[in-house]
Amino acid sequence: MDGTGKAKGQIDYPFPEPPEDGGAVEIAPGLLWMRLPLPMALNHVNIYALEDGDGWTIIDTGLGTKTTREMWERLLAGPLAGRPVRRVIVTHHHLDHIGQAGWFQSEHGAELLTTRTAWLFARMLLLDVQERPTEEMIAYWQGAGMDPAILEERRNSRPLNYADAVSPMPLGYKRIKEGDVLRIGARDWRVRIGNGHAPEHATLWCEEDGLILAGDQLLSRISPNIGVYATEPEADPMGEWLESCTELGKYARQDHLVLPGHQLPFTGVSQRLEDLIRGHVRDLDRLEEFLKTPHSATECFKVLYRRPIEGMEYGLALVESMSHLNHLLALGRVVRERREDGAWLWQCIGAQNS
Repeated sequence: MDGTGKAKGQIDYPFPEPPEDGGAVEIAPGLLWMRLPLPMALNHVNIYALEDGDGWTIIDTGLGTKTTREMWERLLAGPLAGRPVRRVIVTHHHLDHIGQAGWFQSEHGAELLTTRTAWLFARMLLLDVQERPTEEMIAYWQGAGMDPAILEERRNSRPLNYADAVSPMPLGYKRIKEGDVLRIGARDWRVRIGNGHAPEHATLWCEEDGLILAGDQLLSRISPNIGVYATEPEADPMGEWLESCTELGKYARQDHLVLPGHQLPFTGVSQRLEDLIRGHVRDLDRLEEFLKTPHSATECFKVLYRRPIEGMEYGLALVESMSHLNHLLALGRVVRERREDGAWLWQCIGAQNS
């Protein structure tokens, strides 16, 4: 047993039932948990509201769509009791977290707080509207070994643009960074930054009450998608992710209550961080073994996922497969060379030298 009276390594779910549509669950005095819908397999995003004087500070905002906005109107009139939203804190730039931030700024006069990288990424991506994939994107997909039929379909289809699901964001925000302390209502929250899933991802830690507002940096049952994209095809987000898990583990206690961006709140974060690291290290080792013979990134799906990958999962699997391979390359454990069709073929060092 550890000092909390729980079995060491145990992960628990103190709030096993999620909020109802348009409703809220009180996690602690002045801290509400709510949910907004997503049109995908992971069909929700968690949002949180903290009492802040005569109003609220909210954590993350959902997609910038009509459906989400209608849900927000219900939440504002219901659980939030018509009191104003004074501040919006966005953990990272992904559209299911920042989508309504601009609406809160322009329509509600809320102040936006986020990391510099999250704000700059969001502003940049809002301006990048494409009717067809760019040549750089097509070259990236070819380099990953995308199935030719899927590549042809995507080449001739309008991609999902960031602006399709993120409300316009006016100029102006307040930067938060590693080590900052934010006073929200009766609590102090220290900012701790993670990377890998998204660059400069903010998490908020209230040590006095043992609470962590974690966004997607800490999830209980799945690992966040860790992807390499055409914007930075040589990036090593897997290395950044593993480093962040190790660093956040220095502050984590088993009795911290983690309030994640998806799924259920949980305790046992120390064990969860160890499990996340161990799981990805195991995947990297299996992948290196698989690469005794050369393979493309998409051919690595069979060892990383061990099930058919279809539909919306295909793109997520592709970018995550690339992140594993780029990390092995950064560690000097694999090499790569171009195939005639433009795909990179990856091979472990030992097999190449044998």
